[in-house]
Amino acid sequence: MYCSLSLYECSSPNYFFFLDKAELFAYKCHKVVQSGTKWDKSRSMFRGRSRHTLDEKGRLAIPTRFREVLDKDGDGCLVVTNQDACLWAFTRGDWRVIEEKAANLPQFHPAAHTYLRYFISGAVECQIKQGRITIPLDLREIAGLKKEVVLVGELKRFEIWDKDRWEEEFQRVKASFPEVSKTLTELDI
Repeated sequence: MYCSLSLYECSSPNYFFFLDKAELFAYKCHKVVQSGTKWDKSRSMFRGRSRHTLDEKGRLAIPTRFREVLDKDGDGCLVVTNQDACLWAFTRGDWRVIEEKAANLPQFHPAAHTYLRYFISGAVECQIKQGRITIPLDLREIAGLKKEVVLVGELKRFEIWDKDRWEEEFQRVKASFPEVSKTLTELDI
């Protein structure tokens, strides 16, 4: 079963799942349960894809439909971090859930160190001002962001991709979707 830190935890506090650079680490866990708070069916989510332009200072306009999600949360801030070939953007509340789980990882496990050093340490709070955020230069460089970007809604977060990298990734996932969709029944989808 494939699980990510933000979605699943084991029923025992001594065991955990987390994703590190596309590898799944699971330790002695037999029963997996959904974690976090109860699902709020009225909660707004990040949906859809849209193209945008970064200016020379790294400012990015947040689409209105994404700002509406943030307005419902009552927070004018996004937490942005690096992930593979793109950036992930979370509401501050959803990021806190990830931080709480990360804080409980074993301190001396090499995979936990890698996860903390890459994913967690990359996190930056980006204030939304006039409907835009400024993405720090180091995050833009890590994700290879140039002028044209694509924002990809993924419910509790959205991704920020360089347009050319996104087109390559989309073709890859489009080709693998028929096979992958067969395995989604394991996740009750």
